[in-house]
Formats: sequence, structure tokens, C-alpha cells
Amino acid sequence: MLQKPTFQAFSKTSRNSPIKDKFRDQYITLAHGSGGKAMHDLINDIFINAFNNPVLAKLEDQATLDLASLTQYGNQLAFTTDSYVVDPLFFPGGDIGTLAINGTVNDLAMSGAKPLYLTCGFILEEGLSLDILRQVVASMQTAAHQAGVKIVAGDTKVVQRGSADKLFINTAGIGVIPTHINVSTQNIKVGDVLIVNGELGNHGTAILVARGELALATNIESDCQPLNHLVETILDECPEVHAMRDITRGGLATVLNEFSLATGLGICLAESSIPVNEEVRGVCEILGLDPLYMANEGKLVVVVSQENADTVLAAMKSHSMGKNAAIIGEVIDSSGLVFLKTSFGAERIIDMLVGEQLPRIC
Repeated sequence: MLQKPTFQAFSKTSRNSPIKDKFRDQYITLAHGSGGKAMHDLINDIFINAFNNPVLAKLEDQATLDLASLTQYGNQLAFTTDSYVVDPLFFPGGDIGTLAINGTVNDLAMSGAKPLYLTCGFILEEGLSLDILRQVVASMQTAAHQAGVKIVAGDTKVVQRGSADKLFINTAGIGVIPTHINVSTQNIKVGDVLIVNGELGNHGTAILVARGELALATNIESDCQPLNHLVETILDECPEVHAMRDITRGGLATVLNEFSLATGLGICLAESSIPVNEEVRGVCEILGLDPLYMANEGKLVVVVSQENADTVLAAMKSHSMGKNAAIIGEVIDSSGLVFLKTSFGAERIIDMLVGEQLPRIC
């Protein structure tokens, strides 16, 4: 049984005996998960150096957070966790590290919370290049800085060669919801308007092409980005937003079906209003895929009342992450179904994704 190495436990051991020479190992070995010097050197050189901040610097076995620093933002705590297993690890527009940070930040932001602190756990496969790990960790720190969050605790495990696929990451995050904000699926009402912040399907297309399994070439990059600053802009203009959801695995179609299942209400989309990049559309047509089911990592759908729709749309367009925002549909009745009005004037039901469209997407 491998010992459980934590960033903080390691730091307590090493703070009085810092490593004088740079960590020189090139690949992960089982020794890096044994709880001994190799593990300590790994964590100190790669993780502590990258993620160091005042909370992490306390060098305890857990992150200790001042409650007063949390309650200044609101009276409700938002807490989430997620795991990331993307293949390939690096792709146009990001890597597994940026996914891990932005995905968790976005999950918190969809409640209207201000994301503050994250933890991260790493499953490392024996034989993983240390240069790859360094790149991923550097990406995580850059993404955390962009989102304005701190990584305050972590954990590593090493598994035998063939027991994983190079690198898996688990993250957890906490944020604080302002007192006057109430964003929930249960707020959705007939007549509400749905708005997305930009083109759909870029992430799924970028991953698909990056795998190199198809004779396709595009300039599409993943839309991986933190949405918390965009959400702040939206809520500053319209605190009465009814619901928000980031559009990830399963795409827009799956998110809207989740809304319908939770509320029993129907949703009608206008195909001509849904923003999709022409290259994404072309790839989907060639492969028989539907952009509405393609994964995203920097897109959200906002549900607001009819009277607040123009205000929210203008706020989104004023932000760099929402400049291509568009109203795409409305909540219509109690059918509990999602409909699409096609460009040809017909209607079709948009159901929940069945089966597996793209494996290892996030």
C-alpha cells in the first residue's frame, strides 16, 4: 500500500532541509509515491514551487482558511469537485492542467459564487515524463492566477505502468455566494430567455482533431477559459439571473435536457441563432456529429426573464469572453421537452445524449 503523500506534509518535513540541487529525475518511478525522499523531492520541486501562497505556506496537513475572509463575500458556501482524464494531455488552446482549474472554477461560478480556493490531487503513472508534469503544473498555476484563485492543498499518488494513462487530476474548490444572489434551476419559468456566450463545440472539435486519428486539419482551438469574471459582469448588471450552467460534456443539448428534467418545462431553440464556428460545423458534417452535443470548456448558458434579456446580453457582449453572445431560445411550456426550430422551418426534438460521442474529453 502506497503512503499518502500530501503537499503540506511534505513541506513540513523539508522546510528545515531545503533541496540544494535541482530535482534531476526525468521520469516518474514508483519511488516517487513511496513516502520517502524521492516523493518529497518531487513535490517540493514541482508542486510547492509552482503553487506556493500564504495558505499553502503554513505547511500543515490541511488548508486552514479564515472564516472572516470568506464571509466578506457572502453568507453561502459553494463547494464542488471534479476529475480530469483528457486524451491527449495537450491540445490546441490548453492542456489537462488548464481544464482542471477552469472546469472547477466554472462549476463554482455557475451558482453565482466567487471562486476562492482549490485543491488538486494527481494520479501519476510510472514512466510519466517529469517535463510533461512540469508543463501541466505551470499551466495550472497560470490558469489559477487568471481566475483569481489559490491552490491551497493537494495530494499525489503513483501507480504502476499501465494502471493509468499518464496523468489524471482531481480538483475540489470552494467559493462564496453573495447574499443577494439566488441562481438555481428551480427559478426557471415559462417565458424565460436562454443566452449563450459564444460559439459552441470548439473544445470537442479541438480534442477530436488533436488525437490524430482522422485525416482532418483545422485551426480550431479549445475554448478552455475561466468564466467567473464574465459571471461577475453579468450579475453586476442583473442580479436576478434565474439559472446558469457551463456547457461541458454532452454539449448544449444535454444541459438543456437537464433543465427540462429538473423543472418539467419545455425549451424551444432557434437553430439559426445558435453560434457555431464554420470549421466546427464542417467537421461535424463530415463525421456525422451534431454541434449541439459537442463538448465545451468555456461556454455557459444563462436563463433570464424576458425583461432582463437585453440587459444581460449587452453585459455579456461587453466582456471579452462573451463578445459573441446570442439569444438562442426560450422556455415555452410544461412539455418537459427540448425542441429545435431548424433553418428549414421544421421542428425536431433534441434529446439527451445517448452513448458515447467522444471518449476522454475532459
